[in-house]
Amino acid sequence: MSPQDTTEGSRSGDLRNYSIVTGAYWADTLTDGALRVLVLYYFYDLGYSPFQVASLFLFYEIFGIVTNLVGGFLAARFGLKTTLIGGLTTQLVALSMLAFAPTAWLVVPYVMIAQALSGIAKDLTKMSSKSAVKLVVPSDASATLFRWVAILTGSKNAMKGIGFFVGGLLLTMIGFQSAILVLIVLVGTGLVVVLTMMRGSLGRGSTKAKFSHMFSNSRAVNVLAAARMVLFAARDVWFVVGLPVFLRTQEHWSFWQAGAFLGGWVIFYGIVQASAPSLLRRRNNSEPTGLTATWLAFILAALTAGIAIALQSDVDPSIVVVVGLLIWGVIFALNSAVHSFLILHYAEGNKVAMNVGFYYMANAAGRLIGTVLSGLLYQWHGLTACLVASVIFLLAAGTLSLLLPREVTARTRHPMREAV
Repeated sequence: MSPQDTTEGSRSGDLRNYSIVTGAYWADTLTDGALRVLVLYYFYDLGYSPFQVASLFLFYEIFGIVTNLVGGFLAARFGLKTTLIGGLTTQLVALSMLAFAPTAWLVVPYVMIAQALSGIAKDLTKMSSKSAVKLVVPSDASATLFRWVAILTGSKNAMKGIGFFVGGLLLTMIGFQSAILVLIVLVGTGLVVVLTMMRGSLGRGSTKAKFSHMFSNSRAVNVLAAARMVLFAARDVWFVVGLPVFLRTQEHWSFWQAGAFLGGWVIFYGIVQASAPSLLRRRNNSEPTGLTATWLAFILAALTAGIAIALQSDVDPSIVVVVGLLIWGVIFALNSAVHSFLILHYAEGNKVAMNVGFYYMANAAGRLIGTVLSGLLYQWHGLTACLVASVIFLLAAGTLSLLLPREVTARTRHPMREAV
């Protein structure tokens, strides 16, 4: 067999495995979105305060930070297939804890533990799928990398949006625990497909990988991780608890109406992310740079401030939130897609999975900060307080992005073929 035939066969196998990974990632993402809505509304309807509801997700975010660090190391050591199977299996355990537990067990500490396992599962599958992009994109094809990452990230968020809608609908139709049984079937199917159809380990592991390598020495990776942290704190500080509770209590939307709107928004957001390469294409260079992330963050800060001001006016709050969130989603989706491209572009040759894990550790830290503040600030002074905090975080994201490289240079090596 010629070297060319070997290369083509390897690429074909990579594409097949990547398709399976993506499908499993979609299944887990849909489940994750549905579970979040189920937990949020089920417990709020039981009389829990906004901060108590937010606390249900604390372990979810805390263990997401740990998982991205440890998961990146495990992927580098044993291959992405190991972390993917581990993620799906952990999600099944988390769902089973909620589906088969006596109703008396469904209290804050118990649900926090189940949510912690769900957070571990979500981040293992996400890190595996995002890192796997490097298997199918040539090292010198930055435009192709941006397109593939945008499609993956956009489709993931579309699936999460469908999950929001499914969660609200299932809660309305069949109740909390019966709904989770449906989610168990979905994740179980994804796990069976991975176990029976995937070939190889999806990237070669390396015994040279050390846990200390998880912490990046790259200035660009570190700055981007910091910008990612405050960017996602800016989203979750009003989106996780404040906005859903506002729609339910202040605007009197039903479970399925709120779930459908939030789900539709995330689907729309995902479509914009997938379209980011064409929307951001410039005349001479289609790849974004640190400057792109900077101006998008500052535009988003101005828009968020406008929404907060409008809520204090005589305009119908439902119109302000719906219209404002749609515009906000476009800019945020573009900014997030730019970040997702830049981390893979900045990732060091022999530490791709670990750089991605470090980056998503920062992402999880931002979500944790946003989640805690979302419950506290909404309970203190409503949605407007959440939006003011979001503006502050977005200004920080724009300022940090000023420190990112202003040019995109071609890679000369293919990191994922050297080590995961």
